[in-house]
Amino acid sequence: MKIKEIIVVEGRDDIAAVKAAVDAEVIATGGCRISKKVIERIRTAQARQGVIILTDPDAAGAAIRRRLAELVPGAKHAYLPRAAGTREGNIGVENASPEAIQAALAQVKTLVKERQETFTAEDLNLWGLAGTADAAWRREQVGDRLGIGYANAKQFLQRLNAYGISREDIEAAVQEIDEEENHENCHSGPDQGHS
Repeated sequence: MKIKEIIVVEGRDDIAAVKAAVDAEVIATGGCRISKKVIERIRTAQARQGVIILTDPDAAGAAIRRRLAELVPGAKHAYLPRAAGTREGNIGVENASPEAIQAALAQVKTLVKERQETFTAEDLNLWGLAGTADAAWRREQVGDRLGIGYANAKQFLQRLNAYGISREDIEAAVQEIDEEENHENCHSGPDQGHS
């Protein structure tokens, strides 16, 4: 899979994982303290051929992504599901399989220029993505399906509006989760004598 944009990751191990998954040029930020030189490289790459930000699916990765989004307007975003980027308790792009990285890059999102407040906190409550005991799990599942990653309720709402996700896509993802949950609940009871 060849990617024309430059992929921006956090560290050297992330570069190796991305290069094992796709044919692309990759730049590492070096973590949270991104040097002026690296920022200029990323801005130049954005101007020439575009960049895709692929940070770790953790709090530090989210902070780096927010900073890069401010510093490099127009950058695209790819989100790796937390489960796909976790190995032995360690979270990072470097832990993801080539297939998981390819799947994340296949669902690249771009911030919409004129952000609309299409969705509200009431929508999140209606879909069980806020205000319920399993809301965090449900947001993670929906975020993985929509390619926008996991976030707390406030950030999740911002992402839904920022990436121009359609109501139909969200409702389809919520319905998938509900159907999977119902299927699991129907089949998780004690054996009823079926042979």
